[in-house]
Amino acid sequence: MQASSYTIPAGSRRERADKVLAQAFPEHSRAAIQRAMEAGLVKADGKVIDQSQEVLPGQTLEFSLPETVAAELRAVDIPLNVIFEDKHLIVLNKAAGMVVHPGTGTGEDTMVHALLAHCAGELSGIGGVERPGIVHRLDKDTSGLLVVAKNDTAHRALADQFASRALTKEYVALVSGVPKTDSGSIDRSIARHPVHRHRMTTGEGGRPSRTDWTVEKKFGSQAALLRCRIHTGRTHQIRVHLKSLGHPILGDATYGWKQNPQLPTPPRVMLHAEHLVFTHPVSGKTMDLNAPLPSDFKKMLTALRKL
Repeated sequence: MQASSYTIPAGSRRERADKVLAQAFPEHSRAAIQRAMEAGLVKADGKVIDQSQEVLPGQTLEFSLPETVAAELRAVDIPLNVIFEDKHLIVLNKAAGMVVHPGTGTGEDTMVHALLAHCAGELSGIGGVERPGIVHRLDKDTSGLLVVAKNDTAHRALADQFASRALTKEYVALVSGVPKTDSGSIDRSIARHPVHRHRMTTGEGGRPSRTDWTVEKKFGSQAALLRCRIHTGRTHQIRVHLKSLGHPILGDATYGWKQNPQLPTPPRVMLHAEHLVFTHPVSGKTMDLNAPLPSDFKKMLTALRKL
């Protein structure tokens, strides 16, 4: 890219160069500027500097960013259900059964593989690599809304919203049994299970977590449809919290569900990310989006209504 320059104003404090440039050029992340420094692409008064060096008022900084490298992952043409898309981000209605990010034991059928194909030529290089910016995740069996950034600017702004909880996230869940009250709030810390490391648990030593819930529909005394609003984004949060409430999600054997002979067998963990409200990272527009229930969720509802 073309080199940019910045002269540090008089009266400024002595600061690290990477911090000064990140503040002067907010369209670039501090990590991107640090990569430029590692590549020898940042100069102060014509001399190459590293990221630990402090700079003074009156000095002129010049920098350019290293070229974006292609992702090592292969783009795979997998159909995606797009709810919204522009040049900055894409919002998907993720199908149940699809893993979001590649990892140990995954194949070339993840959401990232599909996005690399869908967004071909539109990704500007997040973290210096041509890849979609995953700012939050959904479990493999969970369906629903997933926001993905296409560039560093969108990725940083969206990540800040998720980290600061400045958005609305609502899920619907089918649970075993019916709560005694029609609504409530679960405010219990969540931590990694000390023995079963693939699971989470509530208790001391965990991170603060809060889930508000309301009953939307009761199916006799055997099951209920809950709407859950999460104020934090911990791993397996709704699944863990509803188990602690005594009403595990149908199909979620990891967190206490057991087959009830009076109920139809759920095809998966019956959890769907239905509603999301956030601020567009560039336009500032309020994005209020909904994901229709998938067919397996609708069929389960239909079967429960016959009880």
